[in-house]
Amino acid sequence: MNSGSSKIRNVSSKGLVLSLLDSCKNMREFKQIHARIIKEENPSYDVSFATAKLVSFYAVSPNGNIDYAKAVFDQLQNPTTFICNSLIRGLSSSKSPHEAIIFYQKMLNQGFKPNNFTFPFVIKACTEMSMNQNGTLIHTHVIRSGLESDYYICSSLIHMYANGKDLEAAKQLFDKCSDRDVVSWNSMIDGYAKCGNMELALSVFERMVCKDIVSWNTMINGFAILGNIKEARRLFDEMPEKNVVSWNSMLAGYVKCGDVEGARRIFHEMPQRDVVSWNAMLACYAQTGRSNEALTLFDEMRVAGIKPTEATMVSLLSAAAHLGALEQGAHLHAYINKQKIKINTILGTALVDMYAKCGSISHAKHIFNLIEFKDVLAWNTIIAGMALHGQFLEAYQLFIEMLEEGVRPDDITFVAVLTACSHAGMVEEGQNLLACMNNTYGIDPKVEHYGCVIDLLARAGLVEKAIELIETMPMEANANAWGALLGGCRIHGNVEVGERVGKRLINLQPHHSGRYVLLSNIYAAAKRWDDARKVRNQMKTKGVVKLPGVSMIELKGIVHQFVSGDQSHPESDHIYNKLSEICTVLKNVIGYSPDTQQVLFDIEEEEKEYAISIHSEKLAIAFGFLHLGPRDTIRVVKNLRVCRDCHSLTKQISKVYDREIIVRDRNRFHIFSDGKCSCMDYW
Repeated sequence: MNSGSSKIRNVSSKGLVLSLLDSCKNMREFKQIHARIIKEENPSYDVSFATAKLVSFYAVSPNGNIDYAKAVFDQLQNPTTFICNSLIRGLSSSKSPHEAIIFYQKMLNQGFKPNNFTFPFVIKACTEMSMNQNGTLIHTHVIRSGLESDYYICSSLIHMYANGKDLEAAKQLFDKCSDRDVVSWNSMIDGYAKCGNMELALSVFERMVCKDIVSWNTMINGFAILGNIKEARRLFDEMPEKNVVSWNSMLAGYVKCGDVEGARRIFHEMPQRDVVSWNAMLACYAQTGRSNEALTLFDEMRVAGIKPTEATMVSLLSAAAHLGALEQGAHLHAYINKQKIKINTILGTALVDMYAKCGSISHAKHIFNLIEFKDVLAWNTIIAGMALHGQFLEAYQLFIEMLEEGVRPDDITFVAVLTACSHAGMVEEGQNLLACMNNTYGIDPKVEHYGCVIDLLARAGLVEKAIELIETMPMEANANAWGALLGGCRIHGNVEVGERVGKRLINLQPHHSGRYVLLSNIYAAAKRWDDARKVRNQMKTKGVVKLPGVSMIELKGIVHQFVSGDQSHPESDHIYNKLSEICTVLKNVIGYSPDTQQVLFDIEEEEKEYAISIHSEKLAIAFGFLHLGPRDTIRVVKNLRVCRDCHSLTKQISKVYDREIIVRDRNRFHIFSDGKCSCMDYW
């Protein structure tokens, strides 16, 4: 038995029980004292006072138990105001603060008279629940009790109204309050900041005489959230004293603005970093496409001894998804399990997204099925994953299951399902979905939804119908909608419409290299070399640089990157030799001949063949042949659409070498096996 138990066992019945109440440190000791109080027949002390102390401990102490406090309270015949206040206080800080309001109302009905110690905690419960309606009712009770001028009650009311964004009510109280504390000032600043009114927040801040670190941090965070990094930095530099929250607020501001260098500079200057700091920097890298840097930073985070959170892993899974790095993604999944990080809906959805974007749709579906509570984001992610893999029927079936589960679709759901239709050429289904969005689900189609159907029609060769939809949609078509139409014109060689749409797009987006390239492709395919050359010259004149094709392949957790004609890789000689060997085998075995139709130059055929032979995905595939076993799947991620020759070549490689090759391009996955592609040559 521990020392506390020995003390309680040896206590005499002459009132020493009370002296032990203040020295107890855990529930076990208090329960032992409670048992002694119950057994005492003729105590020489005030039992009601001792019971009140017990209830107060059970309700308020971090070592207490609110449920036990309620059980003890229910046994009392005539609870005192002190005991009622103790229970209200405990309930207001519990996981169910609304119970404090329910209990308060119950006690009122039984004749309870609240005092100046009651109201701050009832008001706190209203604040925690964002229950301004209940708070207003409590405010009337305060007025009737004549306690509105009480220092703590007034401060609590100001905080409640400001937190609930009823700033007019908060300001009226604030202006009437003659003795404002720092909490009242900070509540007003925080309320204005949360509403995005930094001008009024700054006005209150500047009037405040005794600013504390919370005042400064609230202002910096408010400006940072709005992206006003200049004003946030000014205040940050003026701060008399900074803590980790101050630094994190500045860091979040740079992240919000997408200023990676500014964020990195702040991160490295920080005298102290907590997990929030690391998570912010990881999110910055992940959101700006610097995925390798995010994964490298995670290694540094672990060396620093910082325990990762759910937010950490979500950012890292996003980075792995961007790279298509299945091996690293699976390693992160194993790490989550090893660290016993709970896979809730958010983290589960991130895992689904990672596996889907890394080409393992079976794993994505498995994780999705394990998610206990599937919200609309989880459903959208798995449906979009199926769409990415061209599995329309599965995507549509999941959409039906989602409805059967009672989850209401949103506009993103329909983008995912319509994208699946587009990738599978399901014209009728796509048109029906667009038509039923408003009628059945009350969702007004946005330009993104019309863009999906325009893409669907254009890919299917129904260019005139696509034009008709553009002309009749209830909003102005954006560049993406016109771009979808232009893509269809390229696929089906519609030079007349393609020329008209291409010129319009170049006017809309004069610095978007893809628009020039697509129009040049259309001209080149029609052998209109002068027009193709004019478009290329137009690019040069405007300083528009073509986005280079980049392909990535993961090997033992390291992502190797290639660009067309790349000579920078240390194994370049071996890679080109292997690629040459593969092409020679294909020519000898099945008569492979390069498809040079889309080469933009009016040059000799031999030069055209060389131009397409050095495309980045071919180099990545050759690298895979050099380092992976003959049965290993080769996985490549490309930032642009796969060209026809690379698509044809990869199909033939999969047949001749009996090799599965998975390529994720800008739009979708291509799974090559036995001379066929999962896209059915429809991409």
